[in-house]
Amino acid sequence: MARKTVERNISYDETRKIYYVSMDLGKDKDGKRVKRYQTYRTLYAARMGLRDFLTHREQELRTPKHDLTLADWLESWLDNIVRPTRAETTVYGYQKIIENHVLPALGHIPLLKLTPMDIQQYYIHIQQETGLCSNTLRRHHDLLSSALRSAVRQDKLLTSPMDRVEPPRAKQKEASYLRPEELKQLYALLEGHTLEIPAKLAGSLGMRREEICGLKWDCIDFQRQLLSIKEARTAFGAMVVQKETKTRSSVRTLFMPDDVAQLLYTEQERQKQLYREGRLEEPSQFVVLDHKFLPYSPNALSLAFTRFVRKHNLPRVTLHGLRHSFATVASFQGVPLFDIGKALGHATPATTGKIYTHLVDHTHEDTLLKVSDALK
Repeated sequence: MARKTVERNISYDETRKIYYVSMDLGKDKDGKRVKRYQTYRTLYAARMGLRDFLTHREQELRTPKHDLTLADWLESWLDNIVRPTRAETTVYGYQKIIENHVLPALGHIPLLKLTPMDIQQYYIHIQQETGLCSNTLRRHHDLLSSALRSAVRQDKLLTSPMDRVEPPRAKQKEASYLRPEELKQLYALLEGHTLEIPAKLAGSLGMRREEICGLKWDCIDFQRQLLSIKEARTAFGAMVVQKETKTRSSVRTLFMPDDVAQLLYTEQERQKQLYREGRLEEPSQFVVLDHKFLPYSPNALSLAFTRFVRKHNLPRVTLHGLRHSFATVASFQGVPLFDIGKALGHATPATTGKIYTHLVDHTHEDTLLKVSDALK
């Protein structure tokens, strides 16, 4: 007796008491459909067999088939996904990580064969060979995570191996800063120096060095003593570019204390005089100029400040450390972390608290002392 169809792709042979499952394997090279049959003793077993086959078949059909290496994919990812949507500085940073580290170690591996262990071993190798700190290595992890997530979205991978990689543990850096008396000493030594303005913009207003280098005269309102931060001057490699600020929260308006306003007004008059004397070809848009009357690059400004600190045997602090000093002085004066973060251009108070742990500790000390005093 012929087989009788029980369900779709399942038939029953009453003579042999066996269920047959028809498994469609697709078409061969000649276009003919290929089928395979599997037998089962019970209807339940036949259903389970068909389900397993269909699941496996679907996964097989979805599995990408290509011979791209990780190097091939990273090149495509940079050109087609990162470059059109990210800042030049970000692209440059990614390129350096990829060229100097990722490609020599992992670039030759086929993308479809890249495993979590390959990447885990890469982290160990890089740390041992180059001595990169865990914070820097975390940037490698973030880059690979982003690139391989994109590979999944572009159907180059079913899943990202980064989902099963243990990320390097980033360590929170201790913020270096000057206490109020040390900051006053620095200001006194800088009086009349070309670094006086950038130092006060960082130490008294909490500005980033890129914001200081990118500050233009049209962002200063002397009448209302307001300074608007809208742009930043950023270096990548030998290139220096003027661009939008770091984040939307970085766009902010700050009040200028009298001494800062007067200092900037004096500098503006000085630049006008330089133009009248012919030492400037045209009036500069920028507030902070180097000894050649050109806008500072961030790295050059940091280096000049570091040299000044060393020359005068001052407490070791970077220009960015003056921004930390601003936050510290504000905290000692009782300013809440929320307001400090707003002045600094942080997106959330959590960012401020994470960076300035010493401020949180100081706040805890005040809180505990107040509770203790109340209980005496």
